[in-house]
Amino acid sequence: MFGKIGKASAWLLATGMFVFSASALATNGYFTHGVGAQSKAMAGTGIGSNEDMGPIIGATNPALTVFAGDDWEVGLSIFSPRRSYTASSSQAMGNGGAFTVGEGKFDSDSEWFPIPYVAKSWKLQNDKTLTFSFYGRGGMNTDWDEYGDAMFDPTGQGSTPISAPGVFGDGDAGVDLVQAFLNINYAGKLNDRFAWGIGPVLAFQSFESKGIATFAGFAQTFADSIASGGGPIPVPNLSGNGHDTSVGWGFAGGIWGALSDRFSVGLAYTSEMSMDEFSDYSDLYAERGGFDIPASIRGGISFLATDTLRVNFDIEQVGYSDIDSVGNPMMNLATGCFTANPSLFPETSGCLGGGNGAGFGWDDVTAYKLGFAWQTDENNTWRFGYSYADQPIQEADVLFNILAPGVMEQHFTLGWSSRRANGGLLTLALMYAPEEEVSGLSMFDPTQTIKLEMNQFEFEVAYRW
Repeated sequence: MFGKIGKASAWLLATGMFVFSASALATNGYFTHGVGAQSKAMAGTGIGSNEDMGPIIGATNPALTVFAGDDWEVGLSIFSPRRSYTASSSQAMGNGGAFTVGEGKFDSDSEWFPIPYVAKSWKLQNDKTLTFSFYGRGGMNTDWDEYGDAMFDPTGQGSTPISAPGVFGDGDAGVDLVQAFLNINYAGKLNDRFAWGIGPVLAFQSFESKGIATFAGFAQTFADSIASGGGPIPVPNLSGNGHDTSVGWGFAGGIWGALSDRFSVGLAYTSEMSMDEFSDYSDLYAERGGFDIPASIRGGISFLATDTLRVNFDIEQVGYSDIDSVGNPMMNLATGCFTANPSLFPETSGCLGGGNGAGFGWDDVTAYKLGFAWQTDENNTWRFGYSYADQPIQEADVLFNILAPGVMEQHFTLGWSSRRANGGLLTLALMYAPEEEVSGLSMFDPTQTIKLEMNQFEFEVAYRW
């Protein structure tokens, strides 16, 4: 048994590194709308369902792996986010200390991403199950190689503004955040009406930023040097340092209970992931490169309306505001960084990279999900779903979020599962998220409006045997 587990774990790790090499921008903030093709086809629902949704369901609710078989499952998603920003005309045009983004509407490159997953479960004695799953769950990926030239005063002394290529006057701009997870779940039943599951989650991240070196004057490294009388110094860990990586861990747990033969409920929690700092970007993210992964809590109910129709309703909350590098607003520059607001001298905690450094200003996200599974015969099941969540970006933070325009709110899903002649299960899932937008005034040029827009779709195929 342990030899088989070791070989399977090695294959999971190899496949997981392929996940780790992919890039994507996810859907509820930078979390995906679900994990696994069967759940995704139902808008990410299934927390309270005792349907066999394969070993990957442990990434949704660890308790539900007790209903999975002694199976392998692999899946591949083709994910396509379409992002753009529009910068209005400006009255300031870089004068009076303003930083003006080039006028026009521009589209991000990098629109197609393959994202695989793999999972394996083993049935143990006494209704226990051990499950390993490796999957990607999002990122913030943009590539702005089309733009209007930015205008700003490089001296900060009221001289004539210059025009410099790039969204932020530093050439091609963008960020690339990749996350991958290895879940190890141990689950069991107390009886036929109650199941539990728990286990560690290992997390991997890779990050790169480029084209934002013009923010160097707002980095704590720079501001501290000025405050100490040392004069301006280079800011080496802000932009253009290639991919940096971090690792960390947390845990996940869940329960499932049957209230009757047709009605069941579930609850799952994934803790905040404590991650290594991105040392190559310690001048960008709060707490010297900190980028922990937020906790999430999920609850759901599942109801067999008929012998062939299952209805799921889930709620999921992601605590983005608890992660300083994501939740802190850009306004922290004005309230805690004297190089942005000289009246604060010598305060630097709100500067980029500081203990309370400016971030993307994201709110928590609460997603409401409704899913249906309709079994048309013993071999075929159709799946449908819809979810809604308020997007996390505030109007005051649109400028910095050109780098990470995660504005999706609605998801429409469709899927089909078919039992093959050899006993395997093929599942297809489609997702479409219609265009959403958020507009606000630029923090560095209040005479200019920035609008972020995004839509996306996804196709996923999975096979279980």
